[in-house]
Amino acid sequence: MTTTALPRDRVVAARTAVFVVFALAGIAFATWASRIADAKAGLDLSAGQLGATLFAMSAGSMLAMPSTGRLAERFGVVPTIRVGMLVGIVGFGVVGAGVDLAESRLVVAVGLFLIGSGVGVWDVAMNLEGASVERLLGKTVMPQFHAAFSGGTVLSALIGSGMSWASVPLLPHLLGSALLVTAGGFVAMRAFLPREVEDAEHEKDRAAEAEAMAEGALAGASARSAWLEPRTLLIGLVVLVAAFTEGTANDWLAVAFVEGHDLPTWAGVLAFATFLSFMTIGRLLGTRWLDTYGRVPVLRATFVLAVVGSLLVIFGNDWMAFVGAAVWGVGVSLGFPVGLSASADDPKRAPARMSVVATIGYFAFIAGPPALGFLGDHVGVLRSLLAVGTMALLVQLILESVREPQRVATTAPAEPVHDHG
Repeated sequence: MTTTALPRDRVVAARTAVFVVFALAGIAFATWASRIADAKAGLDLSAGQLGATLFAMSAGSMLAMPSTGRLAERFGVVPTIRVGMLVGIVGFGVVGAGVDLAESRLVVAVGLFLIGSGVGVWDVAMNLEGASVERLLGKTVMPQFHAAFSGGTVLSALIGSGMSWASVPLLPHLLGSALLVTAGGFVAMRAFLPREVEDAEHEKDRAAEAEAMAEGALAGASARSAWLEPRTLLIGLVVLVAAFTEGTANDWLAVAFVEGHDLPTWAGVLAFATFLSFMTIGRLLGTRWLDTYGRVPVLRATFVLAVVGSLLVIFGNDWMAFVGAAVWGVGVSLGFPVGLSASADDPKRAPARMSVVATIGYFAFIAGPPALGFLGDHVGVLRSLLAVGTMALLVQLILESVREPQRVATTAPAEPVHDHG
């Protein structure tokens, strides 16, 4: 078996490379997210207009992500991520030019569509690589990869705060960051798992699937049938809520602090950076929590924290709102990575299921921005964040869908997982 013969130090090197690529993705994402309030002011947009413009980025992701699993299986993870990065560079340049030069919502929307497409492809492919590394290591590491993403967003948000304070135009900031991130990503991906390992796994998966179908176990199953699996769809809903609670903060937290708490733009970005910092901490600590207590009880607790944090942001004074941003960050830290790990529990079906789950999750980024913008026009951006708490409470009803299968539970002490379930 090729995967087990791979030297452990080679797998560890791949793990480090995945950390780097996740961190670079976070830097790229927060480069734009940290300047949303500046773009809103520069284009003189209402909350509803901003939400409609942000919709373009989500639409790009939704169109690109469903086919990413198949593309990665056919061409490899590294070429797939490279394409996503290059498309993202173009998008960042177009967005910067749309704000600084053309002063056009349409141009910005086109750029955001390209960013969404590129980042969406990049996101699914790097998570597939992360899931493969996690399986080869035999322990939970996916939340650490997402912690690297969050760490990248923290660094990028702090830089963005400084850029906003110094009134640096968006074009050089966005384009310069995209170029540096892509160059770093191309170098890091040299240490990803060898392509022959991917090919061997795909060959084994196809053989196992053919055998199972011959026995009637997977009769009629195909990549598309992942959309018909109840557990996969429920995991997708969990990821959708996680994406909504996280994405709402990404898109609207800085704006809410500026408009709802009457703070300067740079202070709003600092609140966003606070949220990202504590989301990173939650992901770093989360691997131990998950291995000790299991997925379901940990997610129940963290989603409750998301509710508490969002309420502090909405109803607290300025300093309580900053505390709320921190609590909110911990609360949303694990939902997305745990959902993706759950979708990859069965290696044979991981690409198809992860694409389905990621696509459902990213629907939150389509529905979220315009919905929050619409609410913001009527009740104010700050009060519109009440939707976060509502969603985080409702998701408690379906968290059993992400519970570890028995084969995963046996890789760690079984008693804590089952006793705390």
